[in-house]
Amino acid sequence: MKKIDEEALAEAYNRALALEKAGDVEAAVAAYQEVLAIDPEDHGGAAVRIAALGRSEAPPKAPDAYVETLFDQHAESFEDILVEQLGYAVPVLVRQRLQELNLGRFKRMLDLGCGTGLTGGTLRDMVDDITGIDISENMVDIAHEKDLYETLYVAEVEDFLEDNDDEPFDLITATDVLPYLGALEPLFFGAAENMVPGGIFIFSSETLPASDGRSYIVGPHQRFLHSEAYIRTRLAETGFDLVEITEINVRMQDGQPSPGHLVIARLRG
Repeated sequence: MKKIDEEALAEAYNRALALEKAGDVEAAVAAYQEVLAIDPEDHGGAAVRIAALGRSEAPPKAPDAYVETLFDQHAESFEDILVEQLGYAVPVLVRQRLQELNLGRFKRMLDLGCGTGLTGGTLRDMVDDITGIDISENMVDIAHEKDLYETLYVAEVEDFLEDNDDEPFDLITATDVLPYLGALEPLFFGAAENMVPGGIFIFSSETLPASDGRSYIVGPHQRFLHSEAYIRTRLAETGFDLVEITEINVRMQDGQPSPGHLVIARLRG
């Protein structure tokens, strides 16, 4: 691996952020491209920032190095920021909908993007055995300390689903995972490959209005937005029947709600 010039990287990245804040989009994009030249693995998420500025197509997903760095840095304050400051309550909504629909009890749950264990903790009494996956080692360390999971792995979600050979799951959750993924085929195919027939797949997304016409984009907060039609189509193509799709507020951002969906699907037998 080529050694990164940390000083040059910091200078270029800070300059790009300042230019973006000042509204000089073209100069900001040029600076982000400098960042990518210095750090091709893209720990700072320059590629998604360029896409958010409308100067490139949305990538298939956020760079692994960026997601890992982002969550490693915020692991200690993650729950305070997400729950207390941003009003994130998706795990509670997941539990409410599962109970309302009389789904469960479950034998084996796979919590994709488990973070510090918010979803695992919320569903703990509904599941016999929970496996958690997260790309951030710091997040997994905190989840481990809570003693909520029978098994925890540090891994990228799509890679884990492709390589896993453990026994299949009857519940797979992915809360706050789709905002870091663009193309959903690998996630949906991977979930199907790791589930028992009739298993439940539940996830949240942030909504791209149908009027946009695209399947997904990177939104202004560097998070992926997906159209409802794209989600429905890809679920059907990967072997799932839609149980329910509910409009929700995923979180607050700059004082405004982030419209999204809570999606429950069942793997066809």
